[in-house]
Amino acid sequence: MSPGHEGRTWDSHHDAGPSIEKYFQDLSTLIPQLPYAAIGRIVSILLEAFEEHRMVFVFGNGGSAASASHMMCDLNKGTLEVSAHPRPRVMSLTDNVSLISAWANDFGYERIFSEQLKTFVRPRDVAFAISTSGDSPNVLLALETAREYGALTMGLAGCEGGRMQGLCDVCAVVPSDNVQIVEDLHHAMMHSIFTAVRDSFLTGTAKAPMARAASF
Repeated sequence: MSPGHEGRTWDSHHDAGPSIEKYFQDLSTLIPQLPYAAIGRIVSILLEAFEEHRMVFVFGNGGSAASASHMMCDLNKGTLEVSAHPRPRVMSLTDNVSLISAWANDFGYERIFSEQLKTFVRPRDVAFAISTSGDSPNVLLALETAREYGALTMGLAGCEGGRMQGLCDVCAVVPSDNVQIVEDLHHAMMHSIFTAVRDSFLTGTAKAPMARAASF
């Protein structure tokens, strides 16, 4: 025990248990309702992009910004043991604080992602948006910019998908307006996407889902 904590007992709040249990019950209830077909289409688009050495740009705000960084890390590093396949080229637009703050300070926060895309995105690259509400102005503007530049657009959203859903070629929507639950399930969905990409690389089946992605 840490010094100074000898003999100390930690009281548990009698009213915490029901809240905790309900949270996990609500979370587990939503798992069967997840948009598995849309998640599969996202995997197909990613595999096609990686095979063709195209870039994937991931972005979001707040907790979704952390999710974007997490997704970038998993896809860039987590597939390195599969040397027979092209390395995924994934960039998180949330990670350059100097550039983000410069755009936000001088031109407005809604442009922090779209202006980065104008610099880097090319036709048939992929813009991957993450938003619990689906209505973040900077996410929407980035998706509009990506489409203008000929990129594919996809995303993870919550609630009913917001306006973001109409700007995405594929949008996987968690049917909940609880921000924490949406973020939890976004993480689980991203890990499932990563796992499917890695398994496809390992089994040499990366080309199989590409036919399904060709219509996007």
